[in-house]
Amino acid sequence: MSGTSQEAADRSAPHRIDRINPAELSPPRGFSHAVTATGSRLVFLAGQTALDGTGRIAAHTLPGQFRIALTNLLAALAACGGDPGQLARVTVYTTDVAGYRAHAAELGGIWRELAGRDYPAMAVIGAVRLWDEAALVELDGVAVLP
Repeated sequence: MSGTSQEAADRSAPHRIDRINPAELSPPRGFSHAVTATGSRLVFLAGQTALDGTGRIAAHTLPGQFRIALTNLLAALAACGGDPGQLARVTVYTTDVAGYRAHAAELGGIWRELAGRDYPAMAVIGAVRLWDEAALVELDGVAVLP
């Protein structure tokens, strides 16, 4: 039913993203266990790898590729009028889960430098191969904008 007072209240509700980390779960490091979001625009961000403006992989180490892929993801989000604090969900795909774990501290530093400390709900998924054969990592995400 359109035009109800509840719908009007929903449209006027402020934009809000809450990160929820229940005490009974293991302490999150570099992610949030759950994210609730209220806003008026969902932005679905396509997978980004370490491609430069010419379409070539621009780094050959996992941390180098992570930095470029995250920069690309955030550039796509910024083009929609969003910022890193509005990311509700990010999925990381990697062809080297062991390498990802080995570089976790460095990758966390890159995340904090580029995206801050408001962590979205995240998952890391091992992949046999990504679309770009030389890619070691790919990130996609969902953001909620006001």
